[in-house]
Amino acid sequence: MHPKSEPRLSVAYGSTDARVLDPTNAVVVDGVNARPTIYSSAVLLVSKSVDFDDTFDRIEKAAKGFGWRAIAEDERECAVDLRFGVRRVRLGVRPGKASQAPDAWTVLQYLRAEGLENVRGVSLEHVLVPAPHNQPDPHNQPDPHNQPDPHNQPDPHNQPDPHNQADAGTGYDPLGTGGRQPVAFVGARPHRRSDQELGDRTRPVVAILDTGCGHHPWLDFVQRDVRLGDHQVGWGSEVPNSEVDGDQVGRLDGLIDPVAGHGTFIAGLVHQACPDADIYSWRIVPPDGPVTETDWITALAQIAELVRLYRDGDPRGRRIDVLSLSISYYHETPADELFDGTLYDILADLSANGTVVVCGAGNDATSRPAFPAAFAPWTDGQGPVPVRQGELPIVSVGALNPNGTDAIFSNAGPWVRAHEVGAGVVSTFPVAFNGGYQPAQLTEFMGRRRSSLDPDDFSSGFGLWSGTSFAAPLMAGRIAQHIFGNGAPGSTEDDVKRAWAALEELTSLRR
Repeated sequence: MHPKSEPRLSVAYGSTDARVLDPTNAVVVDGVNARPTIYSSAVLLVSKSVDFDDTFDRIEKAAKGFGWRAIAEDERECAVDLRFGVRRVRLGVRPGKASQAPDAWTVLQYLRAEGLENVRGVSLEHVLVPAPHNQPDPHNQPDPHNQPDPHNQPDPHNQPDPHNQADAGTGYDPLGTGGRQPVAFVGARPHRRSDQELGDRTRPVVAILDTGCGHHPWLDFVQRDVRLGDHQVGWGSEVPNSEVDGDQVGRLDGLIDPVAGHGTFIAGLVHQACPDADIYSWRIVPPDGPVTETDWITALAQIAELVRLYRDGDPRGRRIDVLSLSISYYHETPADELFDGTLYDILADLSANGTVVVCGAGNDATSRPAFPAAFAPWTDGQGPVPVRQGELPIVSVGALNPNGTDAIFSNAGPWVRAHEVGAGVVSTFPVAFNGGYQPAQLTEFMGRRRSSLDPDDFSSGFGLWSGTSFAAPLMAGRIAQHIFGNGAPGSTEDDVKRAWAALEELTSLRR
């Protein structure tokens, strides 16, 4: 019998469970060229595509050699019957032993040294990061030992005053220069036609897996609790909701959390690009931002199952025309023969069933492939996976400035196949957000209050933000709008053709 632990929510990036892989001092195996990544230090993932018991026995044997034990965690109930997914194996110190803290990379490399077959279906549990351009990303630091700890985001109290500083660097980060800040929107609300106005026309469906969607008068139609049977997709009320309360992590200073409002902002962009679209919003990103791979993969597998059930005519299924993903990670060994395909298998299944998967390319101004965006077909043909016949491709989206130039922060390379405005865009924000910053100047004159701009009072319901996080949903909305104008939903083959017509119009992708 395998020792087991109780199912639980995965520990996210801000905890001591996360570690930066530093290739300069990590365990090395001949022929394996690793690059930096962030991973759960004491967790290995075993894909459902391989025999779990046999794989666990190999992991347990390898761990024992270091004085560690392996604990097979039970799957969460919502994941047991899914076709795709992973199961976690947690490493710990053996009772009565003293050893170094367990390290999943060390065990994985030991298995590789014994033969590549030993690691088929086994991988690190990566930590994924949303992609607004207002937080540094530690994946690409040259040497994490000589850098500030990436697990603890810089304290805004120690930053230059954002009210009076001009950014001498990229021009996007500080409040007031392209980072997250309030704005007043004075235009008309996008016109969403009623069901009566649409008549027999069927609304396109755009799904978002992110921080959720908060309250905003534009977004009262968003469906926030689409389930797979009796199971919640993503996180429920047991996990704090950053779209309801913007300050839940860090010091007791009232400052809005790093990605609070992210999902609401994204939903607003989809609505602006395709006002008549239905939007499903699921929550998988915690208030402090990063999320572990297991939780993300489980939610994606649930979404793939909803689409499959729809194609099979099952009333529990849901049609999804476009899935927008604004979260990514860097894989440490993407050139490996056994590069983990669990995530790609899920996305490929969605694509084969007529769903266009749109991914933000990332904000590190690097050509290093960020996943899942880098699953898109590469222009040089050197991508890690081939596009399967009859499937839609992954759409990777880089960010443009308002003037149409590439945003300086946007990732680039042969794997980035589309571009959309993602810098200085305006969209919806939860109307209840009013953070701990105060106006730099506040006074009264003739009975009226006067002040400078309050940099984190979003009571207007709108904000300005920058990132490939926002280029992706804007592209997703444009694709949905094109699909909407090109006929009604039909067979899988017909829907794939309609989607391809949109991609050929809006991206560099070609059949």
